Amino acid sequence: MSARVRPETGEDREGIVRVLRAAFPTPAEADLVRMLHEDFASEIALVAKAGFRIVGHVMLSRMEVTGDGAPIRALGLGPVAVLPARQREGIGSLLIRDALRRAGLLGEEMVFVVGDPDYYRRFGFSAETAAPFASPYAGPYFMALALAPGLAPPSEGKADYAPAFSRLPHR
Repeated sequence: MSARVRPETGEDREGIVRVLRAAFPTPAEADLVRMLHEDFASEIALVAKAGFRIVGHVMLSRMEVTGDGAPIRALGLGPVAVLPARQREGIGSLLIRDALRRAGLLGEEMVFVVGDPDYYRRFGFSAETAAPFASPYAGPYFMALALAPGLAPPSEGKADYAPAFSRLPHR
């Protein structure tokens, strides 16, 4: 059965927590989603449903980003989760593509992610695009995607995730 994507609602919380706890080894991602909601930092939150069951979730949260001293409208992608029994069916890709499409429609200029380069490259993310931005996550797993046509890469910048990320226990 294929999944359909839609914006999350308050009635989805229990299903989202179930997906996050099943997809990750610790409750940190479920805690992060809760904190991002509490802080009103969630900008785009989508669920994938198969029948009446939530099988996946993605969230993009507001970031504070500057490039060459000027503000850049940017979001952070993550967490992305799919029930383990439904992984490798394209549900995660469906969620990410829809979230990025919505971000572009909202006028966002960039999206950042920390994750597997081999996976996120397929969506256009690259470490090279993120390289000018100072971040605690800087390195090969810190990637960015420019959504705004003609957005010139800055010579230097700063990218800060929502405060909830720094409140997570460090692993």
